[in-house]
Order: sequence, then C-alpha cells, then structure tokens
Amino acid sequence: MSGSKSSDPAAVHDPVGLTVHEVPLPDAQAQQRISGRLKMLLILLACAAPVVASYFTYYVIRPDGRSNYAELILPSRAVPIDLALQDLKGQQVMADTLKGQWLLVVVGPSRCDAACEDRLYMQRQLREMLGRERDRVDKVWLITDDGQPPPPLLAALESGGTAPTRVLRVSSEGLAQWLQAAAGRHMQDHLYVVDPMGEWMMRAPVQPQPERLKRDLDRLLRASGSWDKAGR
Repeated sequence: MSGSKSSDPAAVHDPVGLTVHEVPLPDAQAQQRISGRLKMLLILLACAAPVVASYFTYYVIRPDGRSNYAELILPSRAVPIDLALQDLKGQQVMADTLKGQWLLVVVGPSRCDAACEDRLYMQRQLREMLGRERDRVDKVWLITDDGQPPPPLLAALESGGTAPTRVLRVSSEGLAQWLQAAAGRHMQDHLYVVDPMGEWMMRAPVQPQPERLKRDLDRLLRASGSWDKAGR
C-alpha cells in the first residue's frame, strides 16, 4: 500500500548522504604569492649558476691538476658593508665601490718603505702581464694611517701602467674585519686578491714569484670568464 511504503524508514533518503563536500581551494592571492616566490628563486639560481660553476671548477675540479701557488681563503670573506674608507682628500668612500672588478690589493702605512714599493711595483707588473685580461683587474693601495704618501710615489702610481692605482685610507682595526695576514706575519707583508663580488679569496706569499702568481690569476680569470666582464 502506498501509505505503508511512505512510512518505511528505509525509503527516507538521508540528505547528508547526498551532500557533495568540496575541498576549498587556496585563494588567488596566495597562489600568486607562491608563484612569484618560485619565479624569483629560479631567477636567483639562474644568476648564481655561472659563478658557482666557475668556482667549483677552480676549487674542486682543477683540470690542470696543479696546486695553487697563493693561498686560497676558504671560505672567502666578504668586504664589510660598513668598512670605513676615505680617499686622500678625506672624502668618505662606500665599500660597495670596491665591487665589480678583480682587485690586487696592497696594504701598508703612508710612509711606504722599500718592501712596500716592491709590492706596489709587482702589483702593477702583474696587471700588465695579464695582457688583454688586465682590464678586468684594478689595483688598490689601502693606507692604514693618517699620513700622506710621498708625492713622487703618488705621481708614479697615477701614471704607471695602463691604469692608475686607487689609493684609499682605512683603519687597521676596520681592515682586520676583512683581510688577515698569515700566522706570524703582518698585514702589509702580503698582496691580496679580491673577486668582483668583494670577496677576499686569495693571499699571496711574502715576496711572491711573479710568474707563479700570474698563473693563479690566469686560472681565476679564465674560470670566471663566463660571468665577469671588464668594467664596473
């Protein structure tokens, strides 16, 4: 009978059982943020890949099988962003201006003795020996006191070679946050190599042999040729 059929509990459909529950999707803004971060990460990785590859080749693979003459600094040490630099006129110089080129750095007091002059001369000669790659390298002399260098020396640094030497003043204490001498030596005893990102990554021996040091520089410039070009 129709009445008994309608009163059968089994014939009553449970509305909950017929309900379709949808999983909520992230809102459009959240998806855009995630997509934007992924794109930014991919761009950063693409930019860093040549640098990482060149250093991996130089530090790890070393196809020529030869050891370095100068001492590699591992890990390298970034120039402090707050390093207080001045030119010889007392004008402040931002540390970031040291980036963009390979640097050959000489350190010492304004009263440049014979050993200091020898390092400055070697700095100049090393750059000239690099031939067509020399425009990727700048010369820097960091003076660690308040004195004025001898005018004849400054004139020689200004006119010597194909590019003048950049002379800056910095305190010994501030510089020690970046560069460091070998055990038992003084900071002015060495010539330092800094990469275009401002990372100190090599320290030459005391009284280095120019030809052997040049081979190190040649390999560095060759390994970084895919991402580093001349000029700041």
